[in-house]
Amino acid sequence: MKIVSWNVNGLRSLAKNGYWEAFLKGTKPDIFCLQETKASPEQVPDELREVAGFSSFFSSSQTKKGYSGVALYSKIEPLSVIYGMGIKEFDHEGRIIGAEYEDFWLLNVYFPNGGMGPHRLDYKMRFYDAFLSFAEKLRKKKPVIFCGDINTAHEEIDLARPKENEGNTGFLPQERAWIDEVVNAGYVDSFRHSNPHRTGAYTWWDMKFRARDRNAGWRFDYFFVANEFLKRIKKAEIHSEIYGSDHCPISITVS
Repeated sequence: MKIVSWNVNGLRSLAKNGYWEAFLKGTKPDIFCLQETKASPEQVPDELREVAGFSSFFSSSQTKKGYSGVALYSKIEPLSVIYGMGIKEFDHEGRIIGAEYEDFWLLNVYFPNGGMGPHRLDYKMRFYDAFLSFAEKLRKKKPVIFCGDINTAHEEIDLARPKENEGNTGFLPQERAWIDEVVNAGYVDSFRHSNPHRTGAYTWWDMKFRARDRNAGWRFDYFFVANEFLKRIKKAEIHSEIYGSDHCPISITVS
C-alpha cells in the first residue's frame, strides 16, 4: 500500500497543464492526502472531486473561501472518517481529516503557518499542542500515522540555509522543540529514519525567488509514524520530480 501526501497550494489549479495526471501517474497512490486545497467540494472540478477507484473526503475553511482545506482519497474504504479535533477554534479552518483503517489511523493535517504576526505563531503553537494530545487519544485505540505540511523544518539538515533562518518562523526554536516532543512521544519521522544523513532533500521552495531551480528549499512535509507501526514502513520517498505546487509530494509504502 502506498500513501502519498502533497500540499497542492490550490486544488483547482492542478487541473491545468496536466499536473493532476502527472501526479497520479508519477506516484501511483492507494491513498493520498492533499493539503491547502483552497476550495470547498462544490468548487472542485468533477475530475478532481470524483477520482475513479477512490472514495474522496473534503474539509474546507468555514470562515474564508479559498483558504486552507484538506482532502483525502482512498481506494480502501475507511472504517470511519473524522473532521477536525472537536475544538472549534482549530476546526473552522478545515485543517484535519482522519481516516480509520483496520490496523491504523491516518491523519491528514495542514498545520498553520506561523507568519503574519505573533498572534498566528501563538495559534500555530497551540494547534501543535492540541494536535499531539488528539493524536495520542486516537493512538490508545490503534497506531497513528500523521502526514502533511507541518510548516516547520526540524533540524539544520532539513533546510538549505539554517543559519540565515534561525529567527524566522518555520525554524524557530519553539517550533522545532514541538517536533522534538512528537519524537519523544514515540513517533518516527519516516523519511529521516530511512535517510538519516541525506542532504538537499526538501519539499518546499519559495516560488518568488525561483528557489526550486537552485534547490534552496525546506523540508516542511512529513509522515510521522507511531513507533509500534514502524516495522510496517518499507519505503519513504520525496517526489521532487513532481511539479504543480510550491511543495512536492512525499510518500510511504506500507506492508
